[in-house]
Amino acid sequence: MGEAHPGAPERHTTARGGRVYRLPLRLFPGLNGYAHLVIADDIVALVDVGSGYLDSDADLEAALEAVRRDFGERVGWDSLTHVLLTHGHIDHFGGLGFVRQRTQAPVGVHELDRPTVMFHHERLAVVAQRLRRFLSEAGVDPRRREDLMDLYLVWKNLYESQPVDFTYRAAGMRVGPLELMHVPGHCPGQVVIRLDDILIAGDQVLPHISPHQAPEVLSPYTGLGHYLESLAKLKPLAAAVRVTLGGHGIPMDDLGSRVEAIEALHAERLERVLTFLEAPMTMAELSDRLFPGASGYHALLAIEETGAHVEHLTQTGAVGLANPEALDDESAEPLRYLRREPSDLAAAVREAGAGRRASARLARGAAPGGAREEHPDVRL
Repeated sequence: MGEAHPGAPERHTTARGGRVYRLPLRLFPGLNGYAHLVIADDIVALVDVGSGYLDSDADLEAALEAVRRDFGERVGWDSLTHVLLTHGHIDHFGGLGFVRQRTQAPVGVHELDRPTVMFHHERLAVVAQRLRRFLSEAGVDPRRREDLMDLYLVWKNLYESQPVDFTYRAAGMRVGPLELMHVPGHCPGQVVIRLDDILIAGDQVLPHISPHQAPEVLSPYTGLGHYLESLAKLKPLAAAVRVTLGGHGIPMDDLGSRVEAIEALHAERLERVLTFLEAPMTMAELSDRLFPGASGYHALLAIEETGAHVEHLTQTGAVGLANPEALDDESAEPLRYLRREPSDLAAAVREAGAGRRASARLARGAAPGGAREEHPDVRL
């Protein structure tokens, strides 16, 4: 509806003859992406289902028809054996209601993203409450805070919870010839799916932007630390993976180089944060320095991205609070962060008062835990 048509499906064939079709979809205004259809042995799996909004459902239907017409595959809704979700972000699972009306194929997701799919409004309420508090502590003024919350909720409130038939750990992280790997960080239950020498990466690795990171204070098993650990888990696969297919953007033919580029981007961003925090700053002020000009939904993504990097540096002791008195639950003062001098790090370990409360506040409700980019990637 007003968006350019996303294009035609592409076929990628593995060394052993498995076929992976990229199904182009319009997801939200200004955001396109891909579902994938995997045909190997007796498995016919639809990987991700689009957003369910605007033209996404129609594009999915048209892409399956194009696979039949242009590639001669005898596939349809009734021939699907599985529906597999790479992770619990709405642009990847929002079309599940549409898909479930057309196929009886069992739906799978990682255990950590099952609540988002099955108990969506409850999970949304929990995360929204955490996000409001995060934005308040970050120093976002009340009016802008509510605008950002509206942007966060507008599409998500339209999704209705859907049942999940199986979870990946319970299935042994394998579906027929498909090998699944849990790579939390971008999303708690993010997985990548390998078929021979092709890797379906979801949003773990993207070709031209670094996948968006949010602080773990918003949701357990997100956060930059988890994401960097998950990136490292992909490196041993690089030699055996010929093509990597992300949920957005063009195919990638060098997984190892792309992983290294994303790692370098985050290392550089962490250094920039440390440089800016030579003087005390709120998260909102720092976000404006890191991502000048970010507006609309990008402004929310920018402050979350900033929070993920500050949280990571706080967890490692490189950054501390300039105003620990603001940790008082009655205080309306935003938190200000400051780089610790190397000589302060040993003392910081011994701080049992403000430092411990700062860590607790950052992690409240959470478990411990190249690239071209003007703003963080749009993830919903």
